[in-house]
Amino acid sequence: MTSAGSGGPGTSRPDAVRVGAVDCGTNSIRLLVAEGVPGQPRLTDVTREMRIIRLGEGVDATGRLSDGALSRCRTALTDYVATMAELGVQSVRMVATSATRDARNKDEFFGMTAEVLGKHFPGAQAEVISGQTEAELTFAGGVSDLRAEDGPFVVTDLGGGSTEIVVGEFVRGEVQLLGARSLDVGCVRLTERVLHSDPPTEAEIAEARAVIAAALAEAGDVPVGRAARWVGVAGTFTTLSALAQGLGAYDPQRIHGSVIPLERMREVCGRLVASTVTERRSLGPMHPGRADVIGGGSIVVQSLCDVMAERAGLSELTVSEKDILDGIAMSVLTRLAG
Repeated sequence: MTSAGSGGPGTSRPDAVRVGAVDCGTNSIRLLVAEGVPGQPRLTDVTREMRIIRLGEGVDATGRLSDGALSRCRTALTDYVATMAELGVQSVRMVATSATRDARNKDEFFGMTAEVLGKHFPGAQAEVISGQTEAELTFAGGVSDLRAEDGPFVVTDLGGGSTEIVVGEFVRGEVQLLGARSLDVGCVRLTERVLHSDPPTEAEIAEARAVIAAALAEAGDVPVGRAARWVGVAGTFTTLSALAQGLGAYDPQRIHGSVIPLERMREVCGRLVASTVTERRSLGPMHPGRADVIGGGSIVVQSLCDVMAERAGLSELTVSEKDILDGIAMSVLTRLAG
């Protein structure tokens, strides 16, 4: 939900406001502070932050959010609230995805977010959004810097606990979704469920591919074949882009909008799957907290490459640094305009 607060110091124009968006997923929690004018769709980044907190650690097996995961989330969110207060954020929206939907003790999580956010934004707390809303926000964020005439687009958000596949286009400037599905397969969930060796064994990889194939079969009704461009968003895709480009360090400017041939993407994924966690951590663009699960994410991406080539005839992937987090921020600006 949104909550009013003080105006934003240092905004670039008198009618601009600063909004905050927090996306709490299975593997990471992220913050975007952006500036915009209510009623206008464009946002300018003020700051972005990301922390690996593993909120979904063990949820697949225990059905509960662990005390350690909740503590890590509280620490990160407390810091984010301080950042938003310092930057003069007027309104904030926090969205929680896969891990919290699946947890028996999710009320404990939501109570914690209400307490932490409420210290500066009274009444605000995390919300679990519907699959339809998640699809709309993911698509709006992922294609926000792309030309409408290059669509229709298929946007894939590969998270820790789930993978969203959304097909849509722009009609007279408005987003029109053509189909969407959220699959219960993500890099953390797949790693915890199947990939127990370091590096994974051939048998584990085969089992992982079977799990992914079953999940993708559930998305057969999503009209991927209508897409003219595939857009990959979130940390697995952006890291893979950095590696595919041979970057020595993570560089958002080089990653955002990068176009990677599918054959190159398959090659990079295959190398990561065959690597040990230690070898992955030594790679310059690799976030240390992603190294032990990106093998699972790479297997998912390999399968997605096959789907996009076979069903849509696509031969390349566009990687975007913008995703559901940007869609959340845009929704806050829209609410302020209303």
